[in-house]
Amino acid sequence: MSIVLSCDRLNKKYGQNYALRDLDIQLEENVIYGLLGRNGAGKTTLLNIIAGGIFANDGTIEVRGKKLDKGELPEDFCFVREKNKLFGGARLIEVLRFAANFHPNWDWTFAHKLLQTFRLDPNKKIKHLSRGTESLIGNIIGLASRASLTVFDEPVLGLDVLMRERFYKELLEDYANHPRTILLSTHLIDEIAPIAERVYIIDEGSLLLHEEMNQIRMAAYLIRGNSDAVSLFTEGKRLLHTESYGHGKIAAIFEKLNDGDRLQARKLDITIENLTLQKFFSYLIEGGH
Repeated sequence: MSIVLSCDRLNKKYGQNYALRDLDIQLEENVIYGLLGRNGAGKTTLLNIIAGGIFANDGTIEVRGKKLDKGELPEDFCFVREKNKLFGGARLIEVLRFAANFHPNWDWTFAHKLLQTFRLDPNKKIKHLSRGTESLIGNIIGLASRASLTVFDEPVLGLDVLMRERFYKELLEDYANHPRTILLSTHLIDEIAPIAERVYIIDEGSLLLHEEMNQIRMAAYLIRGNSDAVSLFTEGKRLLHTESYGHGKIAAIFEKLNDGDRLQARKLDITIENLTLQKFFSYLIEGGH
């Protein structure tokens, strides 16, 4: 697959503090990515640099092989910010009309369908909308734009479970019919697991992990059993976390297990469970790197 976006050794400093440090990211064509990190990890800083809102101190960004100058926007690009600066006095439909002017692949039929799906009144003024509804407006723009590179920053902020599920459903269905590169930055980590094909995990401005979601599922495990048995089993494996309780121990590992490993686990009378993405993320951030 061709590379749509490439960030090479990005650095961003505020005073003496690094918001991003030598960050490398590559997004391939027609893939859904998750961008994960705790608050202050550098996610929004990275997205704002890509969108030309702020400038990196060092490093380069290329879109489809073309190096971007400072402040230059990628072509056929849509960035849905966490905090949209919408026109408070405007009606919802007017905001959509304004956004449509910037996206040549805009699909009005899809936009009207999304208004119905999310139960939004197109004539309602923006200043009368809730925080969650503002998120939905941004999501309609991001989806209906059909931009070949679409970035969402916390797209389900303020939404209840039902609306979050509707958004994910619409995104996946439209992606299946109109593939493009999508980057979702979110703190709702387990919710992104069925959506993203690959994830980037960053912390303190540095990259901790870039991996396919399926590979994480096949390598992130929680081991539980007698303390000595668990220690023996995890020896030589990538250990993310350990915790003792009485004579027992649990250990989180990031390692593909073969038939021999599973046979050894049965002999040692220890259990192997799959880690949720949330737990994997937490253990990785807290000391697995």
